[in-house]
Amino acid sequence: MDWDALRISLQVALTSTVLATVVGVPFAWWLARSDFRGRNVVSALILAPMVLPPTVLGYYLLLAVGRRSVIGGFLDSAFSFSFVFDWTGAVLAAFVVSTPFLVRTAQAGFESVDTVYEEAARTLGRSEISVFLHVALPLARRSVLAGVALALARALGEFGATLMVAGNLPGRTQTMSIAIYDAVLAGRTSDARVLALTLTFVSVGLLVAVGAGAGGWRQRP
Repeated sequence: MDWDALRISLQVALTSTVLATVVGVPFAWWLARSDFRGRNVVSALILAPMVLPPTVLGYYLLLAVGRRSVIGGFLDSAFSFSFVFDWTGAVLAAFVVSTPFLVRTAQAGFESVDTVYEEAARTLGRSEISVFLHVALPLARRSVLAGVALALARALGEFGATLMVAGNLPGRTQTMSIAIYDAVLAGRTSDARVLALTLTFVSVGLLVAVGAGAGGWRQRP
């Protein structure tokens, strides 16, 4: 059993899901409450990773953060840092691939919330941040948590974009999905079976944990 691959998979999936939640949930609320020209275009761009092949996303990410790109070149020269062939590159890939699932699900939840509650909070002097945290988010919590669960599951199983950006370095960037791929190519069917079953159990366990947390949140007064 490759424990390093499991550790890296959990590290990448949990980190990217936290980032997706911090960025995606407020963005979903903004999309749900905004009405501006080009809104459909913005929504389409955000959701594009859901339909584009992961290798295409990985290629675009390499163009954006590779060492020859403006961003990648700056990070390399200023901080001697690169997303390429690093576990942070796997996080970036998982973040890009999984965030649209969270945004779309959370946005649907926010759109189902009657805006009268938010307007009432504003008339009482609440700031927009307060309205979001104390009114909109609790009312849309089920959809938000469902989006978090989807993002976590997608990040944990990410393969194509991760391989393109972070590569396949055992103990450094090799996730469970890539380890399974390696085992199958090498004809190590027993190893592939163990890895696949382990990843399945871990994925289901994390989803059950998120579901249990959602149930506990629903029971709160």
